[in-house]
Amino acid sequence: MKERDVIEVNHLNKTFKIKHKAAGFLGSVKSLFKPNITEIKAVDNISFNIKQGEIVAFIGPNGAGKSTTIKILTGILFPTSGQVKIAGFVPWEERTKLSYKIGSVFGQKPQLWYHLPAIDTFNLFSKIYELDEREYKSRLNYLVKIFEINDLLDIPVRRLSLGQRMKCEIVASLLHRPEILLLDEPTIGLDIIAKQKIRELIRELNKKEKVTILLTSHDTQDIENLCKRIIIINHGRIVYDGEVESLNKEYLKSKIISVKFENPFKSFSLSGVKILKSEEYFASFEIDLTKISVKEFIDFIIKKCSILDINISGTPIEEVITKIYQQK
Repeated sequence: MKERDVIEVNHLNKTFKIKHKAAGFLGSVKSLFKPNITEIKAVDNISFNIKQGEIVAFIGPNGAGKSTTIKILTGILFPTSGQVKIAGFVPWEERTKLSYKIGSVFGQKPQLWYHLPAIDTFNLFSKIYELDEREYKSRLNYLVKIFEINDLLDIPVRRLSLGQRMKCEIVASLLHRPEILLLDEPTIGLDIIAKQKIRELIRELNKKEKVTILLTSHDTQDIENLCKRIIIINHGRIVYDGEVESLNKEYLKSKIISVKFENPFKSFSLSGVKILKSEEYFASFEIDLTKISVKEFIDFIIKKCSILDINISGTPIEEVITKIYQQK
């Protein structure tokens, strides 16, 4: 069965008018009669569709336009032009109806009441979303079990660790069974173990309930662990939309190969190969893929040396993304 598009963005534009004023009283008076106004195009003719059940990373540097785009998708901002449909609704025209279809988690903007236990916020949300009492209790019990927060429900949010609070934030956003979940920096500030747990829970949720997830994050591990597709925006325009795996194939021109030797390593010269580091029984090489393939290098090194172990690694995704930013 073909999955339907739940997020549809076509030729979206958003322009802000910025008023500039010179310093002092005279500057204020002058701006009243002859204002200096400039226009900034935050979103510049972008288009993309996201299918039901996809987990898509939506990233870009600060000021790239991603926050503006997300605010338009949720109905907070009106676009200057273009068309958007989220779960069949036009966000800025049907924001109330849309709110029943989407959930959001913002790592730096909590929705839980800080001085109250999380259960109080959950109960409040059940009223806001007009949930049937029996269905609400069943849903809450299910989420509490999955996210393992039963012992946290009656503790004031201010006393929870960041990882515990983030679990409760995600539960709050899922109580009304949204079709679409917007995650903005969901693992920011968390330790490695807490990050991994949050990622596992997000994957499980996506698998069991087919929730469509749009993820923004500066943590490339979030992207590599959760997303198959990535949309990169810069200067208001989409500069890449494709599979995360394809980023390396499209933009990566080298690989790093580390080798452990059975006998002492003897240096050599080979076109397209640069020795980055060498020790008595170890060496790492940078392979220029435009001059030599990984297979060719491995065939060469195996014939020349007695090998104990080989490790092949690509350029970290953040470096690939940086290259894309610089090119665009």
